[in-house]
Amino acid sequence: MLCTTIRNGSDCNLMTKKGCGAIGGACQPVIGACEGCGRVEELSTGLYCKSCPDPTAKWRGGKCNLATHVTEEVKMTEAKLNPLKASKRAQKGK
Repeated sequence: MLCTTIRNGSDCNLMTKKGCGAIGGACQPVIGACEGCGRVEELSTGLYCKSCPDPTAKWRGGKCNLATHVTEEVKMTEAKLNPLKASKRAQKGK
């Protein structure tokens, strides 16, 4: 349905015949942690997330899973060798 609260005329999944289904009856503005995200859109009333009606709830548990500007660092660990297999390889000369 089309939004009638914050995003007038935009398609919104939370809109029902009774009104907006978001907490508080309208989408909440983005927080500081959302700066630089590709999902943030600027409207006449402020900055809002395209994917989440309450960005504060997404960041409460750590990183937002929808954030496009946050990258997770992958830690590389050395593979553990089985000592028994390593000794057998050494005996074969490999």
